Amino acid sequence: MAHDDTAVPKTAALFDAGPDRWGLRGDPHVWQALRDTLSGTDLPASADAVARLLRATFEELVEVDLSAEPAPHVYRERYAHGGMSGGMVHPDT
Repeated sequence: MAHDDTAVPKTAALFDAGPDRWGLRGDPHVWQALRDTLSGTDLPASADAVARLLRATFEELVEVDLSAEPAPHVYRERYAHGGMSGGMVHPDT
C-alpha cells in the first residue's frame, strides 16, 4: 500500500500574516488564540467549511453570537494585555 507524504495544510496557516490594521487592542490576542486553537486542525476542503469553522471558533473564544445583532465591540478579560482598549474585541475585524 502506497504512503501519501503530502502534508495536509493546517487551518492555523491562515493566521500566519495578520491584517494591516487592527480594530481594538484585544484583536491581535484573539487572532493568536484562533491560530493556537486551530494549530492542529486540517484546513477544510471548501471555503464554506472554512468559514463555518472560523466563525464557530471565534464565537467560542470570544463568547459572542455573531448570528445575533453583534455589539460593535465586546470586552473580554482574557484578551486584556494593557492599554486603554485592552480586552476590547471588534467582531468585524
